[in-house]
Amino acid sequence: MKISNLKKGLIFASLGSFWWGIFGVLYFKHFSFIGHLELVLHRCVWTALMLFITTLLLSKFNLFINVFKKPKTLFILFITGILIFANWGIWLYAVATNKMIDASFGYFIMPILSVLFGAIFFKEVLNKKRLISIFLVIISIIYLLIKFNTIPWVGISVGLAWSIYNLLRKTIKIDTDIGLFVESVIILPFALIGFYLIFQNDLNDFTIENPSLMFLLLLAGPMTVIPLFLHVKGVELAGLGPSGMIFYIVPTFHFILGFFYYNEPFSNDKLIGFILIWIAVIIYLKDLYENN
Repeated sequence: MKISNLKKGLIFASLGSFWWGIFGVLYFKHFSFIGHLELVLHRCVWTALMLFITTLLLSKFNLFINVFKKPKTLFILFITGILIFANWGIWLYAVATNKMIDASFGYFIMPILSVLFGAIFFKEVLNKKRLISIFLVIISIIYLLIKFNTIPWVGISVGLAWSIYNLLRKTIKIDTDIGLFVESVIILPFALIGFYLIFQNDLNDFTIENPSLMFLLLLAGPMTVIPLFLHVKGVELAGLGPSGMIFYIVPTFHFILGFFYYNEPFSNDKLIGFILIWIAVIIYLKDLYENN
């Protein structure tokens, strides 16, 4: 039986979301003793190295070179590279400073923006049931904003950076892995300069004198590339709206791990917000299933 692009996209998006929501948090939280700036630099460097290796193994280096002959595509990937760098940095700051639940607020914002962007820029269908689900999410977001004692800048920044990243990536046609490789190459010089400054000021935790830590930090490459590839592939195949709603898996697991495993505070107000969100997700996905 042939599987539609929509279903393939939802599978990719689900796998990426589960990875980010569970393994990503556990891995990067384990290294919270390392400065979050150094940790994001590790993500940049080892992601670039891993994608360089896979590009060589898959004999796709010519596709990588061709991107530099397309100014519009290269410019968009430059912007998305900066956005993903900012997203990584803010998210790791949240993980390192026990603000995972606040960061998860950003992942409430991102999916709804993706749904709206999909409808506005790519004519993705919004019927009555999907509009109801969007309305419920907006109500939840407004409710949580009112209940926050301060504006959750961490969450808002994560959500905006990630949603704009998805929108821009959807506007260009490029192999998923090649696009990620170009982005990683664009931000690599900034990462290397950052590493140089950290080592010059003796602020580094990464050292060849601690091979076990060094090896574990090298895994920042695959821990970043795999879920990012799955998510971007999901957006390409399923569209911004469906993949965005699936992404609510991420903040849900952030909540579960933050509250039950890392003992972060969680109020009844946030619980109400989560319940509204998941009612909206169920309505949206049920309608998507019935109409495809």
